[in-house]
Amino acid sequence: MPDIIYLTSAGKAKLEAELAELKGPRRLELSRRLKSAIEQGDLSENADYITAKEEQAFLEGRIQELESVLSDSVVVESEESGGKVQIGSHVTVQEDGYPAETYIIVGAREAKPSEKRISYESPIAKALLGFRKGKIVEVNLPNGAKVKLKILNVE
Repeated sequence: MPDIIYLTSAGKAKLEAELAELKGPRRLELSRRLKSAIEQGDLSENADYITAKEEQAFLEGRIQELESVLSDSVVVESEESGGKVQIGSHVTVQEDGYPAETYIIVGAREAKPSEKRISYESPIAKALLGFRKGKIVEVNLPNGAKVKLKILNVE
């Protein structure tokens, strides 16, 4: 049985949009390029044909991957959290002596730490999951250090 992939509704919409783009305009453009390359003759030494075939393989692989992710995904909405941190939550936390930071807890495929979108599998998110505003949680960092974060807000 495949692993369940957790996505926010925005993350699922983004993947669906990418899939539609790949299956529509990108596939069509690539098929035109392949047809043009084939018309040039001698495919064994045709760089345009070889490049287009490589791109086609990548495109079809990405389409299969997206279809698999979308079929195995579960959309998690934070509205039903009752104030608890869960996937989809916007959580504002603060470590003593440091400014507050807001993170969005997302599925692993949506994670982008530079944008404060952290995977529910990350040490910080794991420590925060299930807790409410006002709670102080201890986070075990990968380097062995421990930090205490106070949950200031959960949306």
